[in-house]
Amino acid sequence: MDESSHHIPPNLRPLMILEVLGQSEEALTPTQINALIGLPKQSIHRLCKTLVEAGYLAREDDGKRLRPSRRSRLFGAGLLHASRSHILRRQVLLDVAAKVGETVNYVVPEENGMRYLDRVETDWPFRIQLDIGSHVPFHCTASGKTFLAGLKPAARKRLVHGLPLTGLTQNTVTNPDTLLAELAQIAKNGHALDREEFFEGMVALSVPITDERGRFIAALAFHGPTQRLNTEVMLDKKGVLIEGARRLQREVG
Repeated sequence: MDESSHHIPPNLRPLMILEVLGQSEEALTPTQINALIGLPKQSIHRLCKTLVEAGYLAREDDGKRLRPSRRSRLFGAGLLHASRSHILRRQVLLDVAAKVGETVNYVVPEENGMRYLDRVETDWPFRIQLDIGSHVPFHCTASGKTFLAGLKPAARKRLVHGLPLTGLTQNTVTNPDTLLAELAQIAKNGHALDREEFFEGMVALSVPITDERGRFIAALAFHGPTQRLNTEVMLDKKGVLIEGARRLQREVG
């Protein structure tokens, strides 16, 4: 604990709380947060309460632990979009799209599913359009399954059993144990497939983008119609996605 934390201006202390939670893989209690910051006990509880009321933090079901809310994630995504990293990311997506010949997506997790933060469309006249900002489910999309597979097994199990595993096509996996078995395999393989599970006639392949500590940041994916793509064709292009994910990790961070 750094004693200098007590001398940080009060208006910067909420940012310290958000920074600690943003770097944690787990939701934390105010006491756990303060173990890393070192503020007076009354101050940390008051600041956490203020951040919850302002919509930047959300409480877990136990009412004690805190995590960043959707508002915090949108704030972070907005900063990322406005920075030079957005330009670098766009160049990587353009390069990947040119090599795979299909629509390429940069997809981030939110509370209720995955959100398309950026994309490069294919030049094919026949394509499946999912606009930037679109939300898709965790359980039946390649990007969503990539995110779930990146969780620790215990957290993965809790989340899967709490999800509404709605059947959207005849291929959608709606049994939690079956999905968990697939996610364990995805964690080993390093990629996820969507075999017409979200949308009939559409398939997709996704790989994770992680930070330097191996934590999930986003999914890099491409999708297309079954008239052009099948599992064999997609896996042949997997190396392009993996290299794109490495570039994004290195250049965008």
